[in-house]
Amino acid sequence: MLRKFVLAFAILALAAAFAGTVPTHGPSYNITVVQPTVVKGATLAPGDYRLTLDNGKAIFAKGKNAVTVDVKIESQPSKIETTALRLEDVGGQQTLKEIRIGGTKTKLIFE
Repeated sequence: MLRKFVLAFAILALAAAFAGTVPTHGPSYNITVVQPTVVKGATLAPGDYRLTLDNGKAIFAKGKNAVTVDVKIESQPSKIETTALRLEDVGGQQTLKEIRIGGTKTKLIFE
């Protein structure tokens, strides 16, 4: 009886540990969005996101919510010092055009 209880508790603990996570397949980075930002028609609320790259897709995950968009990935000749988001005002909305990922040579372009 005790063995069944311990096994059930262990399974429940594992399920709770993985609840609310988004599976990742490629490299992941942490970014902060400081104002409402539109990326390819989807709006990102201000906050911290986990950005994952997977086969030409960028996945912005915040808690249980995730936004997936197409992205063009370019490599820069030298390492980028700090992460920077380039926004453009399009029709009164801040639209994400580019992310340069600090500590890497990676530049993401959202067209």
